[in-house]
Amino acid sequence: MVRCRATDSTTRVLAVIAFSALALASSTLSVSAQTTVSLSNPSSDVVFATIRGGSYANSNLPTILATRASSDPEYHRRALLKFDTQNRIPQGSTVTSALLTLTVKSGSEDSTRSIGAYQVTTSWNDREVTWRKRRVSSAWMSAGGDLGSKLDHKTVSNAHGSKVTFNVTALVKAAVAGKLGSSRYTRVELVDLDTPSSTSYREYYTPKDSNASNRPVLKVTYSHSSSGSSSGSSPTPSSTPPSSSSSSSTLRVLQWNTHHGGVGTDGALNPQRLLSKAASFKPDVISFNEIERYTGWGNYDAPVTMAAWMKQYTGHHWYSKFCAGDGASSGVGNLVLSRFPFEATSVRLLSHDRCAVEVTIHVHGRDIHFTSTHLDADSTGYRLAEIGELTSWERTFSEPRIIAGDFNAWPGSSENAKMKGSYFDTWYEADGDGTAVAYSGNSEGNTRNSRIDYIYYSHGATSVITLKSSQVYNVRDSKGVQPSDHRPVLSVFGIK
Repeated sequence: MVRCRATDSTTRVLAVIAFSALALASSTLSVSAQTTVSLSNPSSDVVFATIRGGSYANSNLPTILATRASSDPEYHRRALLKFDTQNRIPQGSTVTSALLTLTVKSGSEDSTRSIGAYQVTTSWNDREVTWRKRRVSSAWMSAGGDLGSKLDHKTVSNAHGSKVTFNVTALVKAAVAGKLGSSRYTRVELVDLDTPSSTSYREYYTPKDSNASNRPVLKVTYSHSSSGSSSGSSPTPSSTPPSSSSSSSTLRVLQWNTHHGGVGTDGALNPQRLLSKAASFKPDVISFNEIERYTGWGNYDAPVTMAAWMKQYTGHHWYSKFCAGDGASSGVGNLVLSRFPFEATSVRLLSHDRCAVEVTIHVHGRDIHFTSTHLDADSTGYRLAEIGELTSWERTFSEPRIIAGDFNAWPGSSENAKMKGSYFDTWYEADGDGTAVAYSGNSEGNTRNSRIDYIYYSHGATSVITLKSSQVYNVRDSKGVQPSDHRPVLSVFGIK
């Protein structure tokens, strides 16, 4: 037997090779660390509905999941599912697999049906969606749902308890990566692809079934880079801290008239001073008035820039929606900033060059309709007309509804009385509950010479939200200077 004696140099080379291999393996394991989540919880992970044609085309069917192909629109059905891949999967993750599994509850005589799973390209509300409309105020571009790519199709049995799994990886991967817009939710529609038949009905167990094993489930496997982490764990990106999750059970609403985008009581335009102060109140959604976009007061894109500054001051992304009072793309108007992505947005032009901007955000499993407005500064008659237009428009949205803005009217005015006919005044309600907070010398909660800035919530919203507190802040610095000629008011809501 021949014995070989390794030299010192050979030993060093082998050690380097072994160490390099170990480091490479460790690096590969770190980068490719994978996590799998199963989304099926009806209170936080998924919402659903069925839409039906014919005389049911305006009916919302939120308690069943069913498909059927029929030449008679009366019997045609499609099933909708929306999963919260926005908050359950960290931003920046790479999805490697996404499988959607449903369980058949019942089926008519056709023993098999070909069912397709499609992307839904526009947002919809599970309590409002119908064959014609995705929301009360918004029609589908195509009746029956705005369908994108077909993701998969499978043969579905009529046997009770049988399961079917669709590969929806392409959709979930794009949604999580933010390639489908500001919302990273996964929206799927199930469509019967076979020849129309009176015996094509399929009903599936819903996310609310008492037996969790029967519920639809979206099983997602994702990976992400863990460079800089010795554990290879999945840290939440710094731009999206845990507090920004829509699973939060509170909503902090800030209303502030910015005075031409941040002209302080010292006469200086300093929007960063105002944004820094606004961020210190830790709001979730903000109504700003007198925002100037490409005007003599602010010759820049204030909505975009202010959202960027809020990200700088808070560490997470902010979404923005602006409307100019005259409906133009530039000018003075109202701005909504939100930590939550917009499910939908809309603008309503009011009389006398005023406007209202509405956004729909999803918080703690609920869609919240939030509006910012600023009413006429000089005429009670004008303001009352604008309130009539505003509240009529707002009734096209479902509950809960929150309206914030500078109403240019004191608490005892006919304007406030008109609003209180269908909305609660948060400061007034909190004051009665003992949860209104101001500061020494401002016990009335005045936001300027009087209390003219309001946060209202609709009477019908109380089944979904509760008022926790309301506060008007003292924003004077050591020299007595304010960032605006108005003081901000913040109301905190609990989401049931």
